[in-house]
Amino acid sequence: MSNKRVIKKVAVLGSGVMGSRIACHFANIGVQVLLLDIVPKDATATDKKARNKVVNDALDFALKSNPSPIYLKKFATRITTGNFDDDMSKIAECDWVLEVVVERLDIKQQVFEKVEKFRKQGTLITSNTSGIPIHLMAEGRTEDFRKHFCGSHFFNPPRYLKLLEIIPTNDALAEVSSFLMEYGEKFLGKTTVLAKDTPGFIGNRIGVFSIMSLLHYVEKTGLTVEEVDKLTGPVIGHPKSATFRTNDVVGLDTMVHVANGLKQNAPDDEANALFVIPEFVTAMVKNNWLGSKTGQGFYKKEKVNGENQFYALDLKTLEYKPSQKVKFATLETTKAIDNLKDRLKVLVAGKDKAGEFYRGTFYPLFAYSSNRIPEIADELYKIDAGMSAGFGWEMGPFEKWDALGVADTVKAMEAAGTKPARWVYDMLASGAASFYKIEDGKKLYYDIPSKSYKVIPGTEAFIMLDNIRASHTVWKNSGTTITDIGDGILNLEFHTKMNTIGSEVIEGINKAITLAEKEYRGLVISNEGANFSAGANVGLIFMMAVEQEFDELNMVIKAFQDTMMRIRYSSIPVVAAPHQMALGGGCELCLHADKVVAHAELYVGLVEFGVGLIPGGGGSKEFALRLSDELQDGDIELNNFRDRFLTIGQAKVSTSAYEAFELGYLKKGRDMVVVSRNRLLAEAKEQCLLMAQEGYSQPVPRKDIRVLGKQALGLAYVGANSMMSGHYISEHDVKISQKLAYVLAGGDLSQPTLVSEDYLLGIEREAFLSLCAEKKTLERIQSILTGGKTLRN
Repeated sequence: MSNKRVIKKVAVLGSGVMGSRIACHFANIGVQVLLLDIVPKDATATDKKARNKVVNDALDFALKSNPSPIYLKKFATRITTGNFDDDMSKIAECDWVLEVVVERLDIKQQVFEKVEKFRKQGTLITSNTSGIPIHLMAEGRTEDFRKHFCGSHFFNPPRYLKLLEIIPTNDALAEVSSFLMEYGEKFLGKTTVLAKDTPGFIGNRIGVFSIMSLLHYVEKTGLTVEEVDKLTGPVIGHPKSATFRTNDVVGLDTMVHVANGLKQNAPDDEANALFVIPEFVTAMVKNNWLGSKTGQGFYKKEKVNGENQFYALDLKTLEYKPSQKVKFATLETTKAIDNLKDRLKVLVAGKDKAGEFYRGTFYPLFAYSSNRIPEIADELYKIDAGMSAGFGWEMGPFEKWDALGVADTVKAMEAAGTKPARWVYDMLASGAASFYKIEDGKKLYYDIPSKSYKVIPGTEAFIMLDNIRASHTVWKNSGTTITDIGDGILNLEFHTKMNTIGSEVIEGINKAITLAEKEYRGLVISNEGANFSAGANVGLIFMMAVEQEFDELNMVIKAFQDTMMRIRYSSIPVVAAPHQMALGGGCELCLHADKVVAHAELYVGLVEFGVGLIPGGGGSKEFALRLSDELQDGDIELNNFRDRFLTIGQAKVSTSAYEAFELGYLKKGRDMVVVSRNRLLAEAKEQCLLMAQEGYSQPVPRKDIRVLGKQALGLAYVGANSMMSGHYISEHDVKISQKLAYVLAGGDLSQPTLVSEDYLLGIEREAFLSLCAEKKTLERIQSILTGGKTLRN
């Protein structure tokens, strides 16, 4: 860190939806948390349980919510609960006090008055407000309080949404805001953005303008709820929930509250009229159609004849109608365009109402964003960071504008009756043609005052493949790219659909290892896709199985196994750096790496059972090997065997990297977790380099794997048959279970025996191929391929 502050304990004041989840996220990273809230009015002075009912109920509710705010349930023991009356004195032990009470200035000021009585000098104090002016909260406080006070606006849910806005007042020390910026990014895993103390700060100011502008556009043009969500989802790099589904999740009342706040607090905003709530929204609020929290909003779900029926609101009649699938000619033409920048150009040039929609909503957004500089931020990258991290946009307004071409878009905006801010014209006149550019592997932004390009502050420690790929590519094929990331370390990235592993990826892995063994010191396998890897190319397996090309399929599976073994037994260290989904073959790759440097948000698992198979790329073998390394005597052996068997048999997927240790996918003492996604590759490279510098020794294939044979087989067979008798699993599930048990037990050996990895790979491959010949397995694979649904036949 840039200064000597250490955060060992934080106090979170207020345990509502945000407070309890912020507390959980600090607990996630190992910090001790004191979580306080009010005492219920009817609680007696001596009944501690009753006095802490509000805070304990709120925390329990948060811990039971889905998705979970905490990486691992046991991390909740790092949170101590209490109440404002009895326990406020304990904040004297805390290094950072975060206020997260109700959004009312008078109540916040009352809380701060209590805080002043017990807070030790120099302690950080912040408020998680989404719109109350920070300077108003600091009024009347002591000088030391004001010097250490900032806004710290987390977005909900705090574990998953990456934006953290830091809003200093004029009195706040520069070292305080810089510490919060760095701590938030490095330890909390946030995209931290330094915002000005203006209405809505950055994220909500731009985000709510975008939503309100869109709502008024819809009111004017008559687009349907389904049409808007089709147009504003993944096709433009926005979340699947798009516009109206997102509003249903967040709550229409929340959006209305923030919009009303901007209408009132930003009277000089040129778009102030757009913050007026449209009539159909006002009617929805009056009807209490607020979204998920009230059971209906822009959408609702009902049971009809035992089946879920989805309805969408007709915004003209305010009646619900069965939800319709919609199509646009422009969107159809972009289906084959994977690159978002290229796709945006086609979308905005569309001749149908989709093209009209994009021009009608993008151009005002670009103009509005340009006009907010320097009001809400001095630098344009902060607006893009706010929208990407706070609203899940793949590209912020200026990044989208860059993709379309700044000068050409300005002309199109003028033709449509919209003009950007003066500084955009000045930028173009200076010869600068874009808001960003890549130079020496770094992303630079256009700095308006100096009319020059500067490196985005805080990104110096990151390695971003998008920034270095063009100048540092060593080799590539249709599915992979090998990049030199410096200091003798290569990186291999996948860029197939869902980063699935097919022949091109297998070729890429082998080529990367060959290159690294000859001329480099180590290899990292990572990528910047939405997911690390969704696993092997199941479509290819299905096609070969249907055609009964079992010799060829055997060769494909053998090649996959051999590649995983090459990862394990190469002469250079191989580090995997997975994030988000690492399923099936993606998980097997991680199991065979020398070290895994995992992002905290890692959802890893061997899920082959769901398509009627067992892990066939070394995953079953590896679980048998790890089981051998864990084994002791007697019942413990069988307990461990059952646990590992169920992990694969139930296709368990971790809900975080920390849970992956519990499930056996990551190894304690070897693998590590990084909370900051931006630092993942840099950390993986550092670990790989460290292994090389310490004198990496090429491992020797194992021949000492202790398997249990019939003893474990019997346990698995009895358990599977019992589950079938209880109608929990099907007859085909029993068959798959028996095949899996056969591999994990090392076959039907009469007693515990030492076997080799080659032996286990052979029976794993044999079991996998035999299941590929089963009609019911092919039906399961087909169900996944055609409808994305798991079939239990």
